Amino acid sequence: MPFTLATWNINSVRLRLPIVEHFLKTYQPEILCLQETKCPDDLFPLQAFHDLGYPHIAISGQKGYHGVATISKLPLELVERRRFCDIDDTRHISTRFDSDGKSIILHNFYIPAGGDEPDVAVNPKFKHKLDFLEEMRAIYAEQSDRTASILVGDLNIAPLEHDVWSHKQLLKVVSHTPVETETFEDMRKKSGWVDLMRERVPADQKLYTWWSYRARDWSAADRGRRLDHIWSSANLAPGFGDLQILREARGWDRPSDHVPVLGRFDPSIG
Repeated sequence: MPFTLATWNINSVRLRLPIVEHFLKTYQPEILCLQETKCPDDLFPLQAFHDLGYPHIAISGQKGYHGVATISKLPLELVERRRFCDIDDTRHISTRFDSDGKSIILHNFYIPAGGDEPDVAVNPKFKHKLDFLEEMRAIYAEQSDRTASILVGDLNIAPLEHDVWSHKQLLKVVSHTPVETETFEDMRKKSGWVDLMRERVPADQKLYTWWSYRARDWSAADRGRRLDHIWSSANLAPGFGDLQILREARGWDRPSDHVPVLGRFDPSIG
């Protein structure tokens, strides 16, 4: 049975619950992966999601910062909440669900932003980001006749030239520096992940999922970056389709600076 999966850095799930509810009522994905929930587990608004028909929820959160949540109509099994860089900062959760005879492992990630200065000597946040990427090499795209893998989230890197509004001007800006993009792509490829968004949209076309709060008119300026990603093991790639980047959500009431990214999977194809 095909399913739709969405990923969205919500920048506080409680603050933006009304637009999350609107999104789920309107688009009805089977699974929604949220990042930057900024909510401890005991205060997560479980009932609101239950009322919308999403009874299966896996969360890893903390007060005021970071946090990830996977919300599903389909039964979920919690696999792991992994620590990276020996820090408990709730940036990862993995779950498992079944579809078309396949057991699918779903990783939901929020990679560190990395601060403002792309220099590990003066910026510990940037070092943390690079160290985090190195540890992500251990997250392989598992696959077999009966298993598959998906990795989504706010990965805080725009790896390709047309993932940013100006490749030349952003080469020294955190999220698009060569050390980040090269490490990111090397990690992705060697761990067996397929960049599904770029499977659907050619690399020479602009593709954004984030627009800064700093822009007076974000839409007119259109200085975006592709920071949110959907990857899979190779055996799911042939059945991936109907990619949608919900640009209009950036203009909703009290929006996140990220927008939802949705993709349709048909595990029977491939």
